[in-house]
Amino acid sequence: MHKPTIQDVARLAGVGVGTVSRVLNNHAAVRDSTRQTVLSAIHQLDYVPNPHARRIAGGKSYTISILLPVVTTEFYVRLLDGLEAAFQEARYDVAIFPLLDRARLERYLGSHTLAYQADGLVMATYNLTQMFTDNRLRDQQPVVLVDAYAEGVDCARMDNHLGGVLAGEFVAQQAGHLYAIWVETELDQIFTSRVFEERSAGFHESLTAAGRSTTAELTSSFDPHAARTVAARFLDGAEFPATVFASADLLAGAVLDEAHARGLKVGTQLKVLGFDDQPWAAARGLSTLHQPVEAMAYEAATLLLSRLSGHRGPPRVRTFEPKLVLRSSTGEAK
Repeated sequence: MHKPTIQDVARLAGVGVGTVSRVLNNHAAVRDSTRQTVLSAIHQLDYVPNPHARRIAGGKSYTISILLPVVTTEFYVRLLDGLEAAFQEARYDVAIFPLLDRARLERYLGSHTLAYQADGLVMATYNLTQMFTDNRLRDQQPVVLVDAYAEGVDCARMDNHLGGVLAGEFVAQQAGHLYAIWVETELDQIFTSRVFEERSAGFHESLTAAGRSTTAELTSSFDPHAARTVAARFLDGAEFPATVFASADLLAGAVLDEAHARGLKVGTQLKVLGFDDQPWAAARGLSTLHQPVEAMAYEAATLLLSRLSGHRGPPRVRTFEPKLVLRSSTGEAK
């Protein structure tokens, strides 16, 4: 049986092979009517592009490199889901580079690695563009930041300062002692994220405006075991009634676990507010700041894909706003 070719698609659609190729590559320079005609022909013939031939013919890798701190936390799993959904729709493969330590980062910065062979680059949470020296980033390789902001590059970011403000405004209204637990902002002291700095700044602005202050603040690494240890230390020294803002749901969950283990009355004796609204937060009754992680990631991918399709405009910034979701951990009815 004859396997349909790109030439067959072009003949049925009444267009040139180059037009079919542009449709397959999701290129912007194709009329909507022509695009629909080509897509209809592809569907009729049940044509499946040969990815290897596509790469050779186009002189492109059809791969996107994603640099992110870790891949094991819920936030980054959700971020990857949003990125991969958009890239797969556009028929791009994804190469993931977790930045776990200094040696790995330096290896990724080497010009021979896939990060430079890919057609585009996503940097999650951290802006590493200043670390790519000696022109190792090719001019034709567009970059997008997700969960981060920097001038001169496309960004899809969360308004973490606003999230901190909302958290501070809520916490300031609560009776008793106020506490906060923050995520460490450095990864192997290589580079710094402003995410938690912005949350902290907004939080303290709100408390100051309300004439309130925290009794104590603690810091934890972004690790479940470390978070549980810090949660225990917090509760050892806490004065009740107390309200704690944990700057990530991972930390808030650890506080809930430790509080329940000690028989504390969560929602009255101890109120807990997180940040992220992870998929498990509703089931556990955790009040938190909801952030649309998947939508932010999808938008970042869309910005990058538009560059790959020929967009040459100035850098664009897409900002997403977190929203306060109140549940039983702060006394709200389930």
